[in-house]
Parts: sequence; C-alpha cells; structure tokens
Amino acid sequence: MRKRSKVLSLILTGSLLASALLSGCSSEADNQGKTVIELVQYKPEAVEVFEQLEEKFNATHDDILLKIDSPNDAMTILKTKFIREDYPDIIGIGGDINYSLFIDSNILADISDYEGLKTIKPAYVDILEGLEFVPTEGTYGVPYAANAAGILYNRKMFKEHGWKIPETWNEFINLCEEIKGAGIQPLYFGFKDVWTCLAPWNALAVGLAPADVCQQVNRGETTFSKEYQEVADKMLQIVEYGQEGPFAYGYNDACTAFANGESAMFAIGSYAVPQVKSVNPDMDIDSFVMPGADTKDENVLNSGVDLMFSVMETCENKEAAYEVLDFLLENENIQTYLDAQNSVPCKDGAFKLAPMLDGMKEYIEQGKMKDYQDHYYPAEMAVDAQIQTFLIKQDTEEFLKKFDSDWKRYNRDIIRKVEQYQAKHGDE
Repeated sequence: MRKRSKVLSLILTGSLLASALLSGCSSEADNQGKTVIELVQYKPEAVEVFEQLEEKFNATHDDILLKIDSPNDAMTILKTKFIREDYPDIIGIGGDINYSLFIDSNILADISDYEGLKTIKPAYVDILEGLEFVPTEGTYGVPYAANAAGILYNRKMFKEHGWKIPETWNEFINLCEEIKGAGIQPLYFGFKDVWTCLAPWNALAVGLAPADVCQQVNRGETTFSKEYQEVADKMLQIVEYGQEGPFAYGYNDACTAFANGESAMFAIGSYAVPQVKSVNPDMDIDSFVMPGADTKDENVLNSGVDLMFSVMETCENKEAAYEVLDFLLENENIQTYLDAQNSVPCKDGAFKLAPMLDGMKEYIEQGKMKDYQDHYYPAEMAVDAQIQTFLIKQDTEEFLKKFDSDWKRYNRDIIRKVEQYQAKHGDE
C-alpha cells in the first residue's frame, strides 16, 4: 500500500467549513450485514440520474448497499474530508487538475487490475494519464463520460441560408463574413463570465498547440510564448465576429441570445445545450469541431473526461467497489446517463448520441480528440481572467509573457518534482 499524505495542503484553495462535511458510511450492522459502498460524485446537475442508478443497483444486489452523495460544492467537501482522512469508497470527479493533485497526494487506489478498463476508449485513458504531473506507475481512474466543445450552430438557420460547415480556419472566417453579410450576427460571447473565455481558447489550443504543452513547459523544453502565439492571434480574430461589447454580457445572456436566433453560432461546449434549450426547447442545434487548422486532417475535437470514477486507497472492499463500477459501466446505465446529460461515452460501444453532437460524431468514433488545455492550469493562475484581460487590451506579447512568468510562479513545486524525476529517470 502506498503511503498517503497526512496533509493535503496543495489541494486546498481556501478556508473549508467543517459543517459542510458529509456523514460517513453506515455500519454493516445498521444495514443487515451488507457491505456499504459510499460514492461521492461532483455533478449536482446529475442528481436525478444518480438517484435512479442507486435505486436500481440496490434493487438488484443483495450483498452490497450503494450510497451515492451528490452534494453542491462537492470538491470543497471532498477536500475537507480528505484533510480529516475521512474517505468515501469511490469518488466521481472530472478529469482536471484536482485529479492530478489527488494522484500526487497518494490517496487514489491503483486499479490496473480492473477488467472494465479494457472497455474504455484508449483516447480517454490517455487523457487521464496525461494529467499526471510526473509519470506514475498504475491506473487511478475509470473514464465514464465526456463532453465536447467547439462551435454550436443553429441548424435551421444554416439550412435556410445554405451555409456549409467549415473544415479549415480560412473557411471558418469566410463563413463568418458570409453570415455577417446576410445581416446576422455570426457569434455571441458571454465574456463577462470569465470562464467562458476558456471555451474558444481550449477549442483552438487543442489543435494548434501540443497536447502536452504544459508538461513540455514544466520540463523546460518550450514556452507558452512560442506555443500559444497562433492561439492568441486567432482568439483576437474570432472576437471580431461577436457582438459589440462582449465583456458586458454573461453566459446566460449568450445562451439566451443564441436560443433566440440573435447569432448563428456559439463558441461553447455541449454542456451549454440544456441552458439554451431552457429558453427555446424546439431549437435545432448541431455542432462542429473548431476548425482552427489549415487543413481538416489537422483539426482535433476538444473533448475531456467530464466524469470519471476513482476508488480510494482506503477502500476496505475493493471487490465490492469493482462490482459498483461494473454496474455503472453496463451499457444500459451508461445510456441512461448520456440521455440525461447529453454526454459522450468514454466506453467503446454503439451508444446513441444526442443530436447536437451529430457534427462531431466522426471525431468521437475515430477517437480523434484531445483534452482541454485548462485542465492543466492551476486555479491560482486565473487563466480565464488573464484571457479576458488579453482580449480587452489586445496586447499579445504582454499576455504571453505574463503567462510564462505566472506559470513558473504557480507551478514551482510541480516543476521541481519534474526536475527531480528527470534527474532520477532521465529520458526513460
């Protein structure tokens, strides 16, 4: 068993309230001798589907009692529990820097022996492995569901005007000009909410910069000033086709405007569709991969692991935990989740995708996808706010210079670990 960190200070981002703690597992005696498996998952919008899955599991298993908690602000609660060494059996989280920190803190179990991993698309397994600060022996998560980001578009509007889906950057810019010439706003942005600045940024960076650019920078092999130059230039270009004063409008404003036909396209992820449909339930939405490259073959789908499951190192009954994972990975249960969340399956198989993903199906089926770049960014660096400031000031050199200097500042501990790993292992 690996030694767990006693203090996980790296994963705390502020003061955590003990009153927010979840209750621990019930004892076996309280549950008629059943093995209790506690699962905490971080998506409050998925409460209903997890309630269904919990009920279904418990109705079909006599020896295991599954308890699923879906709290608001789950990551804060989980981090608090971890500090107190109060661990659930399984956690359901996103494939982002929190997962990286949990691996680094030695609190996740190595599940390399779990047979269900063989059913997962290799691209998503690679995405999780890419999140490791330094190469770590073992496998620590089961990718479950993903999302996809690029360009949402009004399919009815496109059909009426005969607009073609662009496959290169020049075709995309020409399309924006064509839409503008028809008296219609090409794009709508909600940049008042800084996190939305990351949507087009990620969708461009995934095809224009190396997928492992952050790791390369940590190893001292390159700089963001070099690798993000084209991304920054094209971000400035794309903003020209948005509404006037995009920094005065938030995410809800952008969703509403797109839903009401005020723009033909929306540079955001599939996660925005429920919000758009809440305004216009009958809207016919499709999507396409951000065509940031000069040729179609160079384009890559921006898709990350939106939900994955990890077994905790302290889980006393790994076999029961694996049985829960087996249940969650049954095709019928995955489809239930996909239908509820408009998600992309991480498991191989003939699943039915939501119609707004029609334009991305080719990339999904081929596994031609890379992770969101911001999944590697430390929260303290506030990259979303930096991008917003850059788009307002439009000073590319200053922005990239600050990106490089802030990266060294906020990642110094990780960079030191990388240096130590390289000194010990070399190029192996």
